[in-house]
Amino acid sequence: MSGLIAHLDLLMFPVAIVLLLRGFPVAFTLAGVGLLFSVLGAVFQVGFFAGGDLSFLRALFGRIFGLMDETNEVLVAVPLFVFMGVTLERSGVAADLLSSMAKIFGRLPGGLGISVAIVGMLLAASTGIVGATVVTMGLISLPTMLKANYDKRLSTGIIAASGTLGQIIPPSLVLIILGDVLSNAYITARRNAGDWAPDPVSVGDIFAGALLPGLILVGAYVLYILCVALFAPHRAPSVVAEGEKVSLGPVLLLLAPPLLLIVAVLGSILFGVATPTEAASIGSIGAILLAGQRLSDRSSLPQLVAVIGAIIVVYFVLNFDLRLAKSTITSGDKINIAIVSLGLIAFTWGSAVSLWRIWLSKTADEPSVLTSILRASLHMSVMVFAIYIGAQVFNLVFRGLGGEETVNEFFTGLPGGPWIALGSMLLIMFLLGFFLDFLEIVFVVTPIMAPVLFSFSGADGSVLFHPVWIAVVMGLNLQTSFLTPPFGFALFYLRAVAPKEVTTGDIYRGIIPFVVIQIIILAVVLWWSDLATWLPALLTS
Repeated sequence: MSGLIAHLDLLMFPVAIVLLLRGFPVAFTLAGVGLLFSVLGAVFQVGFFAGGDLSFLRALFGRIFGLMDETNEVLVAVPLFVFMGVTLERSGVAADLLSSMAKIFGRLPGGLGISVAIVGMLLAASTGIVGATVVTMGLISLPTMLKANYDKRLSTGIIAASGTLGQIIPPSLVLIILGDVLSNAYITARRNAGDWAPDPVSVGDIFAGALLPGLILVGAYVLYILCVALFAPHRAPSVVAEGEKVSLGPVLLLLAPPLLLIVAVLGSILFGVATPTEAASIGSIGAILLAGQRLSDRSSLPQLVAVIGAIIVVYFVLNFDLRLAKSTITSGDKINIAIVSLGLIAFTWGSAVSLWRIWLSKTADEPSVLTSILRASLHMSVMVFAIYIGAQVFNLVFRGLGGEETVNEFFTGLPGGPWIALGSMLLIMFLLGFFLDFLEIVFVVTPIMAPVLFSFSGADGSVLFHPVWIAVVMGLNLQTSFLTPPFGFALFYLRAVAPKEVTTGDIYRGIIPFVVIQIIILAVVLWWSDLATWLPALLTS
């Protein structure tokens, strides 16, 4: 009994996992386990709770408000990116992307499979929620692929793999949250090591670091699909018959706006033009305009006017001084201000018309598509922040029970040094990915383990493991975990929406080649860290 009491900190994890597997809500489970063990710590005189004192929990309010107040602009991007992804999905823009891609790649061997992989990548990066993306792709793509006589195993493998790409492809909700958590862990660890001015780690750096490995991973998926189609054409037949003409003009016209939106959002972050929150705002407005055009058969003039108005406003704001409080306002300034005002009016009018059209559109379950979008966005955003608060309770109590010292002693004492510690952490996160969603792992496990990684120093005294590289490796590792049978989350989500003729065995066997690809790419990034650090260094130089 005394041994269990001495390791109350380590008992928190199995208790939390058992309760989660029993179906209890994640946020309440994490907070409830934390509060329960704080009482146990006070009763058994453990750590900071010795003497029956629970005053250590007072730090909880400072931790929550210190990370979620208006000064933390990174987390503000979360609901905006969620809104952007849900809008693209609920309005049918994602389905249009798939049909357009299928027409473009239709004549290629495995063209439909390639289209699903690319659209899955774009949708996964927009929503960042594995379950939502896999379910959406399963509902949109799987019936189409089966109707085109695609092999069931190949179809399910492509959908499950592409649906988890949101773990590594920017702009991604996962990378935003991971960037915020790792940045705090990195600064804390370096200050504890005596470095009081560590180089900051931004979400933009992590986006840049994840871009190249993510594109390589997508390229590997596409290469595998091509190989299957070439050597076993009956598994991935062409969806465009010989001699059938496809007019690319209308297809490209349909495809260009959503692609330009995603490129604009990502590019503005990578090149430092906008913060993640500002870019997410751009993405949300762009998604509204696209949805307003998609859900109505009326003229696209309001959307065009809004885009032109936005371009005018951005151009004049960047190139002219438009302050009304200046000591001297010339006639030229008045003209510029008038033009910008007209641009704002045009932008507001186009956006309002788009919202009105979304509101008038109906769904089978909701009186309005806008209602469906807002309900889903609110649900996902509240889920993220509720888990965040619950994780703060869990982590604080874990530290109060001496867990931080226990973890640090365990990993620093492993034979083999820092690399064995890194491998052990990745293995633990991989196994936890069978039972926990990425939010629980990022919010609970990462703040505990990451400081240990950042405490290791190289021969010159610099940090041994680059935080951007660690973020990319963690993202790839979690993605692989969500795909690996028999417990991969993505497989369960796909099973829930797959038709009866697709068995669980088909899903498990279909994903195996993609898991092998994941492991190979993960090994390459582990071996060659420049894949993750080269682009951020180039953009900041």
